[in-house]
This record gives sequence, C-alpha cells and structure tokens, in this order.
Amino acid sequence: MSLGVSRPRIEGPGKVTGGVRYAADEPVKNLAFGYIVTSTISRGRVADIDIAAVQGMPGVLGVIDHRTAPRLTPGVGSYFGPDDALQLLQDDTVPHAGRPIALVVAETLEQARAVADALPVSYVEEPHNTLFSEDNPAARPATPLYGPDLAIGDLAAELAASAAVVDEAYSTPEENCAAMEPHSATAWWDGDRLEAIDTNQGPFSIATVLSALFGLDLARIRIRAEHVGGGFGAKGMCGPQLILAVMATTKFGRPVRISLTRQQVFLATGMRPPTVQRMRLGADADGRLRAMQHEATFSLSPLADYVEGFPELTKTLYAATAIHTKITAVPLDTVPPFSMRGPGATPGSFALESAMDELAERLGMDPVRLRLRNEPSVGPVSGLPFSSRNLVACLEEGARRFGWAARDHRPRLRREGRLLVGTGVAATSFSAGAFPSTASITAEVDGTFSVVIGASDIGTGARTALTAVAAEALGVDVDKVRIHIADSTLGPAWSAGGSRGTTSWTWAITEAAAQLRGHTGELPFTATADTAQLLELLATRERHSYSAVFAEATVDPATGEVRVRRLLGMFAVGRVVNPLLARSQVVGGMIGGLSMALHEEAVRDRRTGRPVNADFAGYHIAAHADIPDIEADFVDDHEPGIPLGVKGAGEIGNVGTAAAVANAVWHATGIRQRTLPLRLDRVLE
Repeated sequence: MSLGVSRPRIEGPGKVTGGVRYAADEPVKNLAFGYIVTSTISRGRVADIDIAAVQGMPGVLGVIDHRTAPRLTPGVGSYFGPDDALQLLQDDTVPHAGRPIALVVAETLEQARAVADALPVSYVEEPHNTLFSEDNPAARPATPLYGPDLAIGDLAAELAASAAVVDEAYSTPEENCAAMEPHSATAWWDGDRLEAIDTNQGPFSIATVLSALFGLDLARIRIRAEHVGGGFGAKGMCGPQLILAVMATTKFGRPVRISLTRQQVFLATGMRPPTVQRMRLGADADGRLRAMQHEATFSLSPLADYVEGFPELTKTLYAATAIHTKITAVPLDTVPPFSMRGPGATPGSFALESAMDELAERLGMDPVRLRLRNEPSVGPVSGLPFSSRNLVACLEEGARRFGWAARDHRPRLRREGRLLVGTGVAATSFSAGAFPSTASITAEVDGTFSVVIGASDIGTGARTALTAVAAEALGVDVDKVRIHIADSTLGPAWSAGGSRGTTSWTWAITEAAAQLRGHTGELPFTATADTAQLLELLATRERHSYSAVFAEATVDPATGEVRVRRLLGMFAVGRVVNPLLARSQVVGGMIGGLSMALHEEAVRDRRTGRPVNADFAGYHIAAHADIPDIEADFVDDHEPGIPLGVKGAGEIGNVGTAAAVANAVWHATGIRQRTLPLRLDRVLE
C-alpha cells in the first residue's frame, strides 16, 4: 500500500542542505545578466531613453527598449484570452507603474543594475485611474467566464417574506502572491533550440505561450522549472523575466539570466484584485434561507481580461429559493490581476461566510446549526447531483474537536484580563476536477519504472505524491519508481493550479500504468496515456472539496491588536495520497488565510498611482510569531469517477479562514468588521 502513508519529500534533504538548485542557481557557461528598467509613472508614454549615456559604463553589453526589441506576435494570451501584458517593449506606451520599459544586459548582475539605475528616461505623463471603487465610472459587466449573471427565483419577494435579512458590503484589498522565491529565468540558444530555466507553475503551458509570442515551433522550445520556491498563482503566467531573457539571448547571442527584485515582483507580476461585495441574505425564523444575492465588483487592467469567480460558493454551498449573482469589473491603470491562491472563492467566502455569521446573529442561532440547516441535496443552481459532499462531516467533527458546544453565542462575554476572547467558524468549498494531461511509464530491465510527466512541484511535494500514485498503480514499492517532471518536452500536462494538478497528473499516471500492467514482452517497454478523451466521459456532477474552519482570537480593545491563537480545520479533499504533505498544504493555506485576515494589503499612492509598500517591509505577511496552534485533519472522502478518488487540497485551506477569523473578532468584541485586513485602526475602540 503506497497511498495514505505519510512520507517525507523526496527532495527534502537536498532543500535543507542547500543541494537543490532553483532557477537563479543553475550554473550556465558564458552567462550574462539582465536587469529590468520599470516605469516610474502610472500612465503615459516614454519620451526618450538615452542609451548613449550609459554605453561606456563597465560591463555593459547593451540596452533593449521599444525601438530595438524583437517583435512579438500580437493577440497572444493564456487562460483568459489575449493578454497585452505579454507585449513587452513593443511600443512607447506606459499602461501602469512598474511596466518594463527597457532591459540592460551586462557581464555581471551588479553592473547591469548600476547601468539601469543610471539610465536617463523621460516620460510624457497622462492622467491615470488607479482608485478602485464600485461606483467608478469605468465599471462594466465582467466577462462571463464562469457563467452569466444569475437570477433564480423572486429575490424581492423572498427577502420581503424573510424573518431576518442581512444587507451589507464587504471589502478586500489588493493582495500580492508573495512567494518566497522571486521570479527568475535563464535563456539561451542551443543551435536552433531555445532552452530556458524558469520559475513557473507549468512548463508546457509556458512553452506554448512563448511559442506563440515569438513565432517558434513548440518542438524547438524547452522550458524547465525543476524546483520552484512557491507560486500561489503569480508563476502561472508567462512572466516578464522569461520573455525579456529570450529577447536578450536572441539579440546578444549569449545565455542571459534575469531575476526580478522583490519590488519588481510586486510591480510587474499579477496580484489578487481589490473587491467590494454586497451580500443580501434572507431567512425564515428557523434559519432556512429564502434569498441569497451576491454582487461583486473587482478591478482589472485594460491590458487583459480577467474575472474572479466570487459567487462560486453562493451557487453551491447552501440551498435557497432565490439566488442572484452579478460580477462587475473596473478597468484601472494597474498591472493585470491574475489567479491568486483560491481565486474568486477566497474573497468570495469572506463576504458570504461573514454574512452567514451576521444572519445567525440576527436570528439568535448557532452559526454551525444555521449552516447545517441549509445543506442542499443537489446543486442549488445547477440542479446536478453532487459527486460527493462531506461538508456536514467537516462541520460536525470540527465542532466536536473545537469544543463548540460549550460556546456562548452572545458576543463580548469572554475576558482574560484586558483581552476580549471570541470564536468563529466558516464553511467553504472549492471546485474539484481534472484537466487533460499525458504521462509515460517505462518498465526498465532492472525492474524499476521511469515515470515521465510534465507536472510541476512548486513546493507542494508533487514528486513525492506522484511517486506514491505510480507505485500504487503499478503494484510495486515506491523505491522502484523514478519520476521525471517539470520539463516542457515531457508532453502536455496541466499546471500546478486550480487545485487540479494532482488530480490531473494522477489520472494520466494510472492510465499509463494500466496499459503497462498488461505487457508481457521484452523490456524496456514504454506505455503512454492521454486523458483528454477519458475526461469527456466523466459524468457531469457538482464536484467540490469542502472544509470547515474554526478560529479563536483575542482582541485588545485599547490597542486594536488581534491575535489568533487557535485554528482548527477539517477537510474533505477526496482520498489523501500523503497525509503529511496534504496536511502541510491545508495548514499553509490556513496560514495564508490568517495573513489575509490580519495583515495583507497592497496600498497605492492616491496622487501617483504607484504601490507604496511593494516589498516585505511594507507589505505585511504572517510571520512565525503570528502563527497560532493549528490543527488540520481530514474526514473520510472519495471522489467517484476520478482514479484513486483524489481531489485537490492546494487552495481549500485559504478559502474560509479569513471569514472564520473575522467572525471570531466579532464574537470577541460585538463589533462587525467587514473590511480586510483587520488593522489596528479598524479594530481600535
């Protein structure tokens, strides 16, 4: 038995001893270094870049700008359609602060940075619009990527007939993915083949975008991302470091490495957009929901379309007679937002689960009981059956372990000296499923098996989990399996994102193993599987992971300081491949949710439009001292129709945690916080 066994990461010893190399560590002969010059204005155009002024500086090989850069194919995009953020150095336009406007290439990184700092740049500045609000005149309906706006049932009539109504707005700020490893890429030509080592979440998808951008045959491109120090969505896109490194190596004929500074990561890569969400809930006196309305507004960039699926939980989590949703987009002069861990569902759950807590308060009802009361039998909007649904088990087991039954639901009653103490809960889900992937397994003459799949390990332990999956599918011990991942030449495979990586890769590996088990001929022998057609046969169901998060927090009303001292999460994430790694994933997600609740907030200067805290000194994230006693465990769960019954665990930990913390703060203080983060000035009495 290989599944369900807690095994440490295969690459763990290499990471803790420094033996593992990340993208910026790989030795490359004759290496040159690039340094990106970014715009200091928020909108306008570049009037002049005086390259001659720096040509004589030590080590400089050259400067690329919009006048000399290789031409890129217009209209190229990825998940959300054409993306002009990829069109770097193609004209003199400045669409946002931090836009790359030139690239300096030199013999050393220090020399490249010195030249970039000295490079004279002048601009023609134009009025910018970076102030987010739901009444911004530029607001428009969002692209219906996740389905059209919804209007099921008579909302007004159901609200009028309700015994209790919540009608409130909830706000979340712009947030950065803040991965530990900054973005870095090294590119070079090996004959007519483009090679690159890059920090990304899916080498094959990145290679596909790069192929379209530069008009290269995909077979001539090899992208590797062997070890990645976190991503959380920001490395799911084809980053500026890779595009510009390819330009530079093409122009100067040498391998070129570009590593973004921490500030450049904030300025030039995707973020979670700010939101305002209006929730209206109506329920009978016994807590049965009659009406749910979720209207969300978020910011995007004119450079690229994007949409956050805020109402996902509103459409799936609870039963109600009337359900209405609407998503509005506000184009602003900022870097385009992108999927950040738990996209849509994470800010969406803060609004929905805060409103559910307010509804419980107005009904005088236990918040856990209110959620259990509204458990649906089928998809509330789709009408489809659930493939599996274990939210009730998460709520009930979590409440038991947390000691919820002893809670007095009235606020502001528990005190410890000057501190107010409260507890809160949030339920949540995150969509599950799989995307097409390919895998090959070779039975070797020595009795081992080589597994080849274009999967990505961005710190999640994917290598270790997929080794166990392959061993289980082949019926051998894990020490008989050698796995090869993170290379675009290994074939199409879904990226590490959307909580669908492990599920997609597992399916491909199990199919290849099934083919191999029937082989009795000569060795070595290779079996290859492609799941594209198999996925088309998967029964249409509501497929989700579920969780319930319980939080205990203390509040000092004299200072506004909030301390979360206990978090408990119960999760239904299908069959757990490796409990050690899965727990690490959901605990990390809960820490991210705590960080969202108490710390994370990107701030823009109202006058210039530039971010003012684009580094880890000003953009606060949870540190070790902020992390409380965290308990996470799993309820028995199995996803039918998916090989081995697995689901994704990567994002579900983030989704409900911020609401649970905010609800605990209300219970402690009796004052509802509807804006994140819970800063001192907002909580201070």
